[in-house]
Amino acid sequence: MSLNVSPDLLSVAERGEVSDGEFVECVRTSLPYAWQVVSSVMTDLGRDGGDFADHEIPPPTEAERGQLLRALASDAIRGGLERHFGAKLAFQNCHRVAAFSFSAVGGERHQAFVSPRGQLLNQSPELRNC
Repeated sequence: MSLNVSPDLLSVAERGEVSDGEFVECVRTSLPYAWQVVSSVMTDLGRDGGDFADHEIPPPTEAERGQLLRALASDAIRGGLERHFGAKLAFQNCHRVAAFSFSAVGGERHQAFVSPRGQLLNQSPELRNC
């Protein structure tokens, strides 16, 4: 299971729409490692004032890798994180998380990161088991 949904939040969802705040809080508490990585890359993006920041450190365990995969493979979770932090996320190799300012999406650096060539160039024997 990806998220630990409280009975109260489940009840809210059963009655209608869940707010982004409620959803993002559920993500934060359910996937703490993924939250920490995304928060870190988003902080770097904002602090550096650029269009791009990334996090390339492999997760310490498979459990943490699983959190990243669940967070970034889910359209709802990824979209919620992007709206919360105000930037676009990109993902490579089961652990490389990048953030792009929305104005940089579609630009040269973004296209290079999300391209098949970018994926291939970011491979190594150590990453092939992820």
